[in-house]
Amino acid sequence: MNKILLREYAKLIVRKGVNVQPNQVVLVKAPVEIYEFARIVVEEAYKVGAKKVICDYVDVMNNRNDFVYQTEDTLKMVEDFLIMKNHYLVDNKYCAISLVSPNVEALTGLDAKKLQIRSQATSKALKFASDYTMNNDGQWVVAGVSSKIWAEKVFPNDSDAIDKLWEAIFKACRVEEFNAVENWTKHSDEISKHANLLNDLDLLKLHFKNSIGTDLEVYLADDNLFAGGDEYTNAGVRFSPNIPTEEVFGMPYKTKVNGKVVATKPLNYQGSIIDQFYLEFKNGKVINYDAKIGKDNLKSLVEFDEGSSYLGEVALISNNSPISNMNILFYNTLYDENASCHLALGAAYPSNIKGGTSMSREELAKRGANYSNTHVDFMFGSPDMTIVGTTRSGKEIMLFSEGNFAI
Repeated sequence: MNKILLREYAKLIVRKGVNVQPNQVVLVKAPVEIYEFARIVVEEAYKVGAKKVICDYVDVMNNRNDFVYQTEDTLKMVEDFLIMKNHYLVDNKYCAISLVSPNVEALTGLDAKKLQIRSQATSKALKFASDYTMNNDGQWVVAGVSSKIWAEKVFPNDSDAIDKLWEAIFKACRVEEFNAVENWTKHSDEISKHANLLNDLDLLKLHFKNSIGTDLEVYLADDNLFAGGDEYTNAGVRFSPNIPTEEVFGMPYKTKVNGKVVATKPLNYQGSIIDQFYLEFKNGKVINYDAKIGKDNLKSLVEFDEGSSYLGEVALISNNSPISNMNILFYNTLYDENASCHLALGAAYPSNIKGGTSMSREELAKRGANYSNTHVDFMFGSPDMTIVGTTRSGKEIMLFSEGNFAI
């Protein structure tokens, strides 16, 4: 693989993704399989002035053994040293780089209850750390990295799978020799313009329909603020949380979602695939669901906690977009969600309400924000999707026609 492009991609992640500030602590989380690229990212972080870079490597197969052999009581335990480490990071105003390269089927076949127990315990104990990123108190970014296991899932029986996946990643992220940062800045600015256009419409609700069964009405939270492209921390530092991204996203009103949504792409949740599934909502809450593949895992998601059966995000993405046009199933939400309109079960982003990052949980709830210890995106966009928006003055506007923006 072209070493210049790898270096450009690392620069993009460091300089635009988290926009590392001078003397800042940086956390890099990565699967062990991609240690070589992680090293490049660590070096680039130091080059722009990071005070300290902490690299956490994750071995998903060791995690699998944990779930196989540990008891439920052990899985409930979140060690003090892990909590203390996260307090150290938050107290030092760190920025977080998450490099993902999924082993899609690593946790397939495991006891869904055990997976849920561990996830619930960790989410609860480290809620202060997730709040740090959800509230944009610090910069964070998620970015994909090609590896043998992931590439062979995306391009099976292809001897050039690793390089092909790299090529797809670079295309999706607009990485070219010596131009990655500049290209990304232009792209991000364009998405922000589209978000501002939607905000100017002062929308009350969205109505989604397509031919495969989606018929869903989503009211937007009071003072909803569509976002997309770059974001800003509460201290004013600009960063790009998702590389790649094509989405403009807002906040559903927790108790004002009704109808049915049919997923159009598989969801990789907790290391297992959920596919061919649907959800039915009444007054915001999932009241019925089914899946041909992974129903137990879907059940674990919907019943993760009280808030996981409500929506926290609604995202609009044209079917005619670079990632969608590649016609590649990545088996990873970071990429697949940017090929399709999507929703998220679980927590809402406070930044999707005007002034929301400075509000209390109670203030956010009064405006319709959902609260949960999880946030999981799933895709439901299609080439024939229509979206009709209704403004707060009662005017109906065709926002999407045949899967694409009509405004």
